[in-house]
Amino acid sequence: MKKIKWLALALAVLVFFPSALLARDIAPVVSTEWLEKNLAGSKLKIVDIRKLEEYKDGHIPGSLNSFYGAWAIKRGTNQNELPPDDDLADLIRSLGIDKDSRVVIVGKSDTPGDLVGITRIAWTLVYGGLENVSLLDGGYNKWTADKKPVSKEAVKAAPSAYQPQWNKSVLATKDYAMKMMKQAVMVDTRLPDAFFGVTKMDFVARPGHVPGAVCLPSVWMYMKDGTFKAKGDVEAMASGVLGQDKAREYILYCDTGKFCSALWFALTQSLDYKNVKIYDGAMEEWTKDPQAPVVKYTW
Repeated sequence: MKKIKWLALALAVLVFFPSALLARDIAPVVSTEWLEKNLAGSKLKIVDIRKLEEYKDGHIPGSLNSFYGAWAIKRGTNQNELPPDDDLADLIRSLGIDKDSRVVIVGKSDTPGDLVGITRIAWTLVYGGLENVSLLDGGYNKWTADKKPVSKEAVKAAPSAYQPQWNKSVLATKDYAMKMMKQAVMVDTRLPDAFFGVTKMDFVARPGHVPGAVCLPSVWMYMKDGTFKAKGDVEAMASGVLGQDKAREYILYCDTGKFCSALWFALTQSLDYKNVKIYDGAMEEWTKDPQAPVVKYTW
């Protein structure tokens, strides 16, 4: 089957799912060509999440710098946690983002961690009540590879007066995940070695996965160049592992709540799954609790 990019197929989503048409006026994933043509859009907010020194070396004209670390903080011993609501609201307002903004998030695509940092911030903005949140396919790497214009002029936004309506339907706590683990579908988005329990990160206390969970790694959403795989391929992977019921509840997790955001973005923003949450504490928090069950050496 000929590969078709998400950008083109996102239009089909809008045709077949009118609710998406009502909620969005920007595709979930935009190309470098689309972004170049729409740079002057009055509602457009390009958020560059690279380090300040990288931004100063060159960025997409008009883009605002907001480093990833401001969006996902350390709370106690847990990494990549949501900031307190008040701090997150201030962060969104500081970028001039308002309810009607069309936000495009741009980052590097050098590593899998770079890629999922972009989707993690997209999830955070949706948690913050925003609907028109999009990603630049292939990130800043593809922008420069495609020889698009680059600026060194720093941009500072006038703060907005945005008052977030927190979308807590996309967030699962440990207590909630434990309560729902036999009713919802738990989805482990790490690589199979970690799911099976033969490897683990140092900060994860016990190897293995949540009992009953299925495995669908987030990194499988991407091509080697950091662009997304064709929507048809992603949809086939999702339906093959999760089934066809897009109204069922799914709770996604990984090691820290960062990598699972790529699958969350694909399921909810492109494939129209209705009830998908991220367990923010993830296995880092779960495996510290002796009451939270973990199994290994089983699929």
